[in-house]
Amino acid sequence: MPQTQPRLRIEPLDIGLGLRKQACEAIKRAITEMDIYGRVDEIRLDERQLCEDLGVSRTPIREALSVLEQEGFVRTIPRRGIVVVRKTKREIVEMITVWAAIESMAARIAATSASAEDIAGLTTLMDAFEEDPTGDLTEYSDANMAFHKAIIRLGDIELMSSLTDTLFIHMRAVRAVTMTQDNRAHRSVADHRAIIAALRARDPDGAERLVRDHTLGLAAHVERHGDFLDTGASPRIFKPSVLGEQ
Repeated sequence: MPQTQPRLRIEPLDIGLGLRKQACEAIKRAITEMDIYGRVDEIRLDERQLCEDLGVSRTPIREALSVLEQEGFVRTIPRRGIVVVRKTKREIVEMITVWAAIESMAARIAATSASAEDIAGLTTLMDAFEEDPTGDLTEYSDANMAFHKAIIRLGDIELMSSLTDTLFIHMRAVRAVTMTQDNRAHRSVADHRAIIAALRARDPDGAERLVRDHTLGLAAHVERHGDFLDTGASPRIFKPSVLGEQ
């Protein structure tokens, strides 16, 4: 018997604030939380359901979707509607390479400027997964991306954060898929511990190198095992869904 798809975690918008901006942020968050590369079928956006979930008329929803299309998150396909954009294998490898460049520089800066409390926060993110990160891969995948976003934030350059926001949705989704492959979860924890040690030792060269090598390792893994991104095959079996529907 087919399982019912869970509803998106979307709360009604505050009508006192800019509805288009709120709708953009809400839909973007919902897309980010979905596993867009772990399924064969495309993910369509249900405009009517989004209106109901967000508690607004179609005008701000359509305006928000237009903005998201300009930003490259969604695409309009004639006679099929609006779908979430998925990147090719080559595009994903390029995105990971750009992420590696930005995050490694952020780590270099953080090694000399981040507070002890900030670095301790990175340790806290990893503590729950010291023994077996595969116990809950979804939870670890979320902690993993929180770790990498935290390093960029510790670089304390707003442009780094804004540039990587657009990459984040695809990076998170690809990491979630690859985390199940080739013992990457255990190696990920070990790499993170080494990065934290370099930050704690105030070693900018070491922190930059470790972060760069860690992220480029993901790029190499996608090069070897990411053919499903182009062929439409799925590394796991998922049920079809429509964004905004049950």
